[in-house]
Amino acid sequence: MRALLTPIVVLIAVTALEAAPSSPTAADGAIEPTAGTWRTWVIGPPRALRSVPPPSHPVSRAELAELRKLAAQRDIATRNAITYWDTGPPSYRWSEIAVGELLRSNAYTNVAARDLALLHVALHDALVAAWETKYAYRRPRPSEIDRRLVPAVAVPRSPSYPAEHAVAAGAASAILAYLYPDRAASYTARAEEAARSRMLAGVNYASDVRAGLALGRAVAARVIERGRADGSDRPWTGRVPAGAGRWTGVDPIQPQAATWRPWVLRSPDELRPPPPPAHDSSQLVAEMDELRRFLRTSKTDADALFWEYAAGGRRSFQFWSEVLGRAVLEYRLHHNAPRAARAYAVTHVAFHDAAIACWDAKYAYWAIRPAQLDPGFRPLFTTPNHPSYPSGHSCFSSAAATALGHLFPRDVATFERLATDASESRLWAGIHFRSDLTAGRTLGRDVAYRVIQQSEVDGTRWPSADRVID
Repeated sequence: MRALLTPIVVLIAVTALEAAPSSPTAADGAIEPTAGTWRTWVIGPPRALRSVPPPSHPVSRAELAELRKLAAQRDIATRNAITYWDTGPPSYRWSEIAVGELLRSNAYTNVAARDLALLHVALHDALVAAWETKYAYRRPRPSEIDRRLVPAVAVPRSPSYPAEHAVAAGAASAILAYLYPDRAASYTARAEEAARSRMLAGVNYASDVRAGLALGRAVAARVIERGRADGSDRPWTGRVPAGAGRWTGVDPIQPQAATWRPWVLRSPDELRPPPPPAHDSSQLVAEMDELRRFLRTSKTDADALFWEYAAGGRRSFQFWSEVLGRAVLEYRLHHNAPRAARAYAVTHVAFHDAAIACWDAKYAYWAIRPAQLDPGFRPLFTTPNHPSYPSGHSCFSSAAATALGHLFPRDVATFERLATDASESRLWAGIHFRSDLTAGRTLGRDVAYRVIQQSEVDGTRWPSADRVID
C-alpha cells in the first residue's frame, strides 16, 4: 500500500518544487476578467442571470461601517470560520462536504458520479455567471474604499460584487438539499456561514453576499431541473439473460445506470466498445490462463486490496476527488474560483459520463467473470456483482486521469500511473480479464477527450504547463 501512495507524495513534491511565483491572470492583475464569457453547461449565456446593480455610495458607507464593526469583534471562533471557508477556492470546500455526505450514505460509484457532476456543474455555471456580473459592475472591494478596514485574509484581485463564496454556497447548498432533502436545513445554515465569513473577513459587503446567495440558488434551480430529467430515478425492469458465456447472478448492481442521461455523450452507447472475446474463444482461454498463472505476492495482494477498499469500489470517487483537490491547492488556484470550478466540472463530468458508458457496455454484453468461467478459480476477494466487461475501475480511473492530465499537465505521468495501477489491480485480484482492462482504459480516455473538447469549444484554453495561477 505504501508503494501505491507514493505517486500522491510525488504529486505534492513535484508541484511544490515546480510552482513558481504566480503571474497575474490579466495585464491589470485581475482574476479571469473574461470568465463571464466561458461556455456554461446548463444556464446558457451568463448575462441572462446578471444580478441587479450593487448599492450606491450612501448604502455602501453604511455597509462599510458594518464591516468595521464586525472586524473589531473578531474572536477565535470567528477567525476559525473565516479560515475554514477561505481554505482553497469555493469548489474545494463544497466538494469535500459533498464527498463526506456520499460516504455517509454509502453511495455506489455511479450515484456518487451523478451527484458530484450535478454539484460541480452548478458551481461552475454559478461562478461563470458571477464573473459576468463582477466585471459588468466592477465594484471595488471594501478595503479599497476604506483603508481603515483591515481584511483577515488576502483580498482577491477581482471585483467585490457578487461575493463568489456566497455564489458557491447558494449553488452548492441547493444542490445538496435536492440530493439529501432531510438535511436541507443544515446545508442552508452552512451556506449562510460560508457567505457571512466573507463579511467577517472584510472582503465583501452584505449586499455582495445577498446577491451571491440569490445568484447561486438561481443557477442551482436550473441544474436541479436537469437532474430531475436525467432518468436516474427510473427502476430497472429487465432480467438477467441466460446463455453460455453470460454473467450469472441475481440483483446486478445498478443496471439502470446504463440508461442515465450523459452530459457530453449523445447517448450512453455512443462510444460502446466492440464485443468482448467469446467465452470459448482462444483469446479468453489465454486470458483465463494468465489469471491462473499470475503469481500473487504480499505486495500485489496489498495493492489490489488498496484499490478495492481504500481507493476503489465505493470509494473511487473519493480518491479521485482528493487527487483533484490536492492539485487545485498545489497549483495555487486559491483565489481563482472560476478556473478551479472549471477543473472540478471537467473532471467530474468525465467521471460521470465514463460511468454511464461503462455500465452501458457491461449490461449490453453481460460478460462472464473469471470465477464464473472457471468455478475452481479463486479470486483474492469477492467479485463485484455486475458483469465483467469492461472493467469499471479502468473506466473511472482512466477518465479521471485523462481529465486531470489535461488540467494539470506537469503531473500527467503521475495521474496516468495511478490509473494504470487502479486498472491492473483488478487482474492482480483475479476478478477481471485482460480484455476488460484494455476496453475500460480506452473507453475512459475517449470519454474524457470528448468532455475536454466540449469544455473548450468556446476557445478558452487551459493554461500551459509552466503557468501557475493565483
